[in-house]
Amino acid sequence: MIFLLILSVLISCNIVSKDDISGIDSYYITGSREERKEILELFHLLELEEPGSEGEFTVTREIAAKFARMQDYDRLIHFLSARTINNPTNPYNGFYFLMIAYAFIQQDSKPIAELYFDMIVKNYPDLIINDESIHLVCLRNLIDLNDNPQRQVWYYNELISRFSDKIDLGITYFMLGQACEKVGDWNGAIQAYTSYLPFTGTIIPGFSNADQYAKQQVDFSRSQKDWTFESLPALRSAVEYALSNGNARLLSQYQAKVNFFARSWEQIETDDMGMTRFNLAQFMYGNQIRFASTLDASSNANEAFLRTTGWSLTLNTWYLYFRKIYFPQDPEIHGRWEWAGIYYGEKF
Repeated sequence: MIFLLILSVLISCNIVSKDDISGIDSYYITGSREERKEILELFHLLELEEPGSEGEFTVTREIAAKFARMQDYDRLIHFLSARTINNPTNPYNGFYFLMIAYAFIQQDSKPIAELYFDMIVKNYPDLIINDESIHLVCLRNLIDLNDNPQRQVWYYNELISRFSDKIDLGITYFMLGQACEKVGDWNGAIQAYTSYLPFTGTIIPGFSNADQYAKQQVDFSRSQKDWTFESLPALRSAVEYALSNGNARLLSQYQAKVNFFARSWEQIETDDMGMTRFNLAQFMYGNQIRFASTLDASSNANEAFLRTTGWSLTLNTWYLYFRKIYFPQDPEIHGRWEWAGIYYGEKF
């Protein structure tokens, strides 16, 4: 309403004629009688402002906001586009393009809106409007609109390098790691997951086990990986030999040194279920461990289960879990096999 008050003063001083629309495109004078009056008054006020000034920006923004409130997005886009075309050096063009992008979203033209968000970040200086960076707003929208992993990597890196104090770093580092994996940048992924670890406990939408996943990736990348086998038959043969001979020391050598788990089938995977809590020899001493002649029927090309018995009175049956290693960062390790864990009890 401040604009209307100012304009009333101008009209009373005969500086502006309320009924004069000369020089104003009648296309923009729309809506109800009251709305048309307000729009006309705003355009008269706009004519008095210095090009590129804060005053011009304020009035231009109010006109665009007026169209937005009327849900007249075509006129909003036309109006702001004309302003940017006729004034290419206007310091506020970045914000005008931002309003245009939002108008396209309201029209369900998200691909076009995405082009505007990207153009603003890459070609226009940042502006702080209402205490918020327009580049930050654009990057957040780009992440939501564009699922191209290569672009996602760039967006997340921009957020981290420029707006670390304005974002949730835990979520951003983890999602950067995911994007890096998708483009095959394994070093970048490990670096991102390493940066994520101090933020353990962050809730990552869609990733209930984000903490464990990041820790596993980092720990495995740092390990020597000397417990891996070239193939599943080679791993199975070595484990069965150690079991047949009751050789707990040898069997322990085949156990994965990081990310090894031991839990019942019902338990949820957590970080603190490691084999470091007990000694295999305690369960093998005096017992004859038997194993099935074939792998469990649920085994597949990436994981396998070997049923074994004779461990103890309370936990007689163990399923040894073998897993194909997914680690494209190192082609010599990627695709090998490891004994990754133990499931207690019968399958259900």
